[in-house]
Amino acid sequence: RRRTRVVGTFPDGKSALMLVCARLRHVAGTQWGNKKYMNMKHLEAVMDDAFIAG
Repeated sequence: RRRTRVVGTFPDGKSALMLVCARLRHVAGTQWGNKKYMNMKHLEAVMDDAFIAG
C-alpha cells in the first residue's frame, strides 16, 4: 500500500510550539517588545478626576 498522505506544515504540536516560541523570542528581543502603545498617565489623570468628582 502506498502512502499518499502529505505531512502538513506542522507535523505535530511540538513543531508548532517551537515556531511560536522562536517568534516570541524574536519579538521580545527587538524594539517590538519594548514599544508602548498607550501612555497610562493620561488614563491615571482621568481616573483621578473621576474619583475626585464622584
